[in-house]
Amino acid sequence: MKKLVAEFIGTSWLVIGGCGSAIFAAGIPEVGIGFMGVSLAFGLTVVTMAYAIGPISGCHLNPAVSLGLAMGGRFSFSELPGYIASQVLGAIFGAFVLYVIFTNGGNDVGGFAANGYGALSPQNYNFFAAVLTEIVMTFFFLFVILGVTAKNAAPQMAGLAIGLCLTLIHLISIPVTNTSVNPARSTSQAIFAGSEYLMQLPVFWIAPFIGAALAGIVWKSFMSHDK
Repeated sequence: MKKLVAEFIGTSWLVIGGCGSAIFAAGIPEVGIGFMGVSLAFGLTVVTMAYAIGPISGCHLNPAVSLGLAMGGRFSFSELPGYIASQVLGAIFGAFVLYVIFTNGGNDVGGFAANGYGALSPQNYNFFAAVLTEIVMTFFFLFVILGVTAKNAAPQMAGLAIGLCLTLIHLISIPVTNTSVNPARSTSQAIFAGSEYLMQLPVFWIAPFIGAALAGIVWKSFMSHDK
C-alpha cells in the first residue's frame, strides 16, 4: 500500500508542478516562463520526487515507465495494474487541484496543458508526427532510466539524470504534442480540457507504451549488466 500511495502523491506533484507551470506561468507577458520554464518544471518534479519516494516505490509516476521497467526485467508485471491505477488517479487529483485554482481566477479552461495533434498541437503537427515523437521520446526516456538505475550505475545521480532527461524531452517536443510520454498526465488534462482532447487520448497511451516497451526489450536484450 505504501508504494501505491507514494505513486499517487508523486504523480499528483508531477501534474501540479509540470502542468501547473504551463497553465499559470508560461504565458504571462514579459515575465512568463515559456517552454523552457515548463520543461524545467517537469524535470524538477521528477528530481524532487525521485529523492522523496524513490526508496519507497521507485518513483515511476508514469504508466509507460512502469511498463518499460517491467519489459526490461526491473519490475514485476503483477504490480503493473496497481501502479497504473495509482498514477492515473494521482494525476487526476493533481489536475483537479489545478482546475479549482484556475477557474477561481475567472479563467476559461482552454487546452489546460493537454496533449494533442493537428489543430490541438501547439504548432499544428499532424498525427504521424505526434505518434513518432511520442514513441521516440518515450523510448529514450526509458533507455536513460534503465541505464542510470542499473547495478553498475551511480544511484545518487539517478534522480538528477532522469529529471534532466525529462526536461530535454520537453524542450524538444512541447511544440509537437505539448509533450506526453506519460499516459497518466495526458489523461488527467484531457478530462478537464474536453471532448476534443479525449478523442485523441488513445494516441497518448499507445505511443508511449510502444516506446517504453521497445526500450525495455532493447535494454534487456543488448545492454543489461544486471545478469
